[in-house]
Amino acid sequence: MNTNKMNTYKLTLLALLAALGVVGRFAFTFIPNVQPVTAIIIICGLFLGPLAALMLAVLTTFLTNMILGMGIWTIWQIVAWALIGLISGLIGKYRKKHSIVLLTIYAVFCGYLYGFILSLTTYTIAGEFLPYYLAGLPFDTAHAVGNGIFMVLLYPVISYFFKRYAKERFSLQNTN
Repeated sequence: MNTNKMNTYKLTLLALLAALGVVGRFAFTFIPNVQPVTAIIIICGLFLGPLAALMLAVLTTFLTNMILGMGIWTIWQIVAWALIGLISGLIGKYRKKHSIVLLTIYAVFCGYLYGFILSLTTYTIAGEFLPYYLAGLPFDTAHAVGNGIFMVLLYPVISYFFKRYAKERFSLQNTN
């Protein structure tokens, strides 16, 4: 799949992934820090590239926080998810085959990375990092475990449609 240019189809995919992320984040608000957003951003980066994942991170964070609440944490959420999306996009750019086991481990790691970056919020405001970070580790663990579960559930389904589209698009280009 061409990850360099933004066409109508790619924008439509981003809108659908953003809708899936927004709905998923709202659907799981009753479980603190467990939501499919990180897994969706990772999958987006793998298949659509770093720019698309960055756009998805900004869009999903902004849309969900319009209802869940905006604050200084919104900036750090965007930074965390954008960084995860950029790394995922680079992985997808240089590695075409993805092991579900390695992706699940990576998704779990991203849960802790996200929590670490969000803990920097407190440091920027109060000058304290370690107490806030340590107090947040159970929530980061819930996020990490949720990421692993969502990766196992969502990757096979979403990747099937991305691969199917890429195959159909390639065959149409060769017939023209």
